Amino acid sequence: MPRSRRPALTASALTAALALAGCGTATDTSGAAGGEPVTVTNCGSEVVLPAAPERVVMLKSAAVPYLHDLGVLDRVVARAGLYPAEYYDEQTLAELDAIPELTSDTDAGGHLQISKEVVVAQRPDLVLGEVDNLSRSGLEAVDVPLLEEPALCGTLTGEPGFDDVWSQLALYGEVFDRPDEAAAATADLQERLAAVEAEVDGPSGRTAAVLYPTVGGGTTYAYGTGSMAHPQLEAAGFENVFGDVDERVVEVTLEELLGRDPDVIVLLHTDGDPADVEEALVDLPGAERLTAVREGEVMTQLFNFTEPPSPLAVDGLEAIVARFGE
Repeated sequence: MPRSRRPALTASALTAALALAGCGTATDTSGAAGGEPVTVTNCGSEVVLPAAPERVVMLKSAAVPYLHDLGVLDRVVARAGLYPAEYYDEQTLAELDAIPELTSDTDAGGHLQISKEVVVAQRPDLVLGEVDNLSRSGLEAVDVPLLEEPALCGTLTGEPGFDDVWSQLALYGEVFDRPDEAAAATADLQERLAAVEAEVDGPSGRTAAVLYPTVGGGTTYAYGTGSMAHPQLEAAGFENVFGDVDERVVEVTLEELLGRDPDVIVLLHTDGDPADVEEALVDLPGAERLTAVREGEVMTQLFNFTEPPSPLAVDGLEAIVARFGE
């Protein structure tokens, strides 16, 4: 929640991309998986995994598509947080339903509330996702390693892009000793991305913005070049009206939105009724003067279909093109 497009890798570059996976996600790996230790630099911290994890606890949904593509969701022994069904196909949903839920309780800001004792009781050999009241250092004190998505801890270098998805797939492939599955999943995603780009066939001449409005009134956020929203809009043929903002996400006023006046608006949300999310925008005084609102060129999309870089970003791109394509 609020916190240059890179080209898709060709098949001939895939091997090199997997070998250099750490570069795209600010992560480096050494050693071998399986029964051998793996050392990972994740979010600025060195994480040592004695062997490929067999007891994983997930505290965020961002890792789900990666683990599904690698065939290792059955190694997750417990999960906490929100996992909207709209993200997943029937097979993934069945895999998630088989994983016991610890809690989905969140605070007023939508942040997961869970104690270290509850997580440690699962005897995890890896935790995926850091939350406000359960830090990496707190788990390290009891010898439990943690991995976070690089985009969610702000350690991606340069502008995010789809190649960060390929890199993170390679990382998880190394950690879980599934390099062949990682390569196959990457090739499939690259093929889908290439198909979208061929359909779009370059810039459309239209502008767009990706926003996160606060339901019930409050701050509206916009996504700049530090977010996955930027390369996603470019791949869909749009010019991001916040393309001059090098931050991931910034607070914006309606006056600023009117000044930039995008032709198309994509609204992100974490859960709840999409109609309420759209209402949070259109009910702003003066919002009817926005071109996208006036012409009905507004869509809502669950957060992980755009942020952070993951296989779901390809799904999100396909949905944007389907909604706004000529």
